[in-house]
Amino acid sequence: MKMETTSGHVCPKCGGAHIIRDVDAGEEVCGRCGLVISELIDSGAEWRAFEFSELGRSRAGQALTPSLWDGGMSTSFNCLRDGNGKPLKLGEIDKMYRLKKYDNRSKINDTQARNLSIAMSELSRLTSAIHIPETARNNAAVIYRRALNKDMIRGRSIDSFVAACVYAACRLQGIPRPLKVIAAESHRPVGDVARTYRLLLTDLGLKMPLNESEKFIPSIAAKLRLTRTTEQHAVEILREGKTRQRLSGKDPRGLAAAALYLSCILNREKRTQKEVAAAAGTTEVTLRNRVKGLEGLLCVVPIENIPPALVEPPMVSGAK
Repeated sequence: MKMETTSGHVCPKCGGAHIIRDVDAGEEVCGRCGLVISELIDSGAEWRAFEFSELGRSRAGQALTPSLWDGGMSTSFNCLRDGNGKPLKLGEIDKMYRLKKYDNRSKINDTQARNLSIAMSELSRLTSAIHIPETARNNAAVIYRRALNKDMIRGRSIDSFVAACVYAACRLQGIPRPLKVIAAESHRPVGDVARTYRLLLTDLGLKMPLNESEKFIPSIAAKLRLTRTTEQHAVEILREGKTRQRLSGKDPRGLAAAALYLSCILNREKRTQKEVAAAAGTTEVTLRNRVKGLEGLLCVVPIENIPPALVEPPMVSGAK
């Protein structure tokens, strides 16, 4: 027990000046008559520090979480015990259950809060399904809240807006997640999600960075089960093409697929055009056109000089 003797205070009952400050109990007690004069408020930390770095921790709680509909500032009711852990009586238990019910109803009574409760639940499910980090989830939640504050969601699908916000957050943070995958996981048509995404760009003024072809290489190579050497060679092909400034305006996925296909041929890993196109989510015609562009641009071994056992039929224009 930690006690301190203070001066300058007088007991209002007996007039004694011997005031004891009991820090552990949080009370100021008269040392003469035992009267509790006042209660103390402990402004120190409510934890024990085991390391020197823990001494400077703040008393404040965690920051607001945008991906939670109430920001993480929720109210919880313990309907069976009081603040001291003692069991409540039956009448008080019923009263606490009624208070809990009224509290939940008052929170979701607002239309915007009800919309957020549905949207944030769908956002959590969707981001978990496509495996994106928590920062992207919070950014998607911020974009959705901006759209909700501008009254853009009235009369439109909540799921489409959630999927569009997730795709926008992935684009802003450079996370390679195609729109088709996000739409498939959200169970909404790709056209609806794409239309909603364009609406977000127009009304919210979002500026999206350009997609780089190199970031699609690892995912496509993983689907094709290619070696690290082949993957790195494909990245070098794309970087060489970027230095010559001849790859602008092309689909980044098509370029990544073409670079991987050329790298497979040069590294003697046999993969068909159909397999590479399917892994990249593009068509074989697009793949052949991008391969022709890379052949004419880069100093790589022409397809005609590769052994026939490793090459598919000649890539003529319009071949299917």
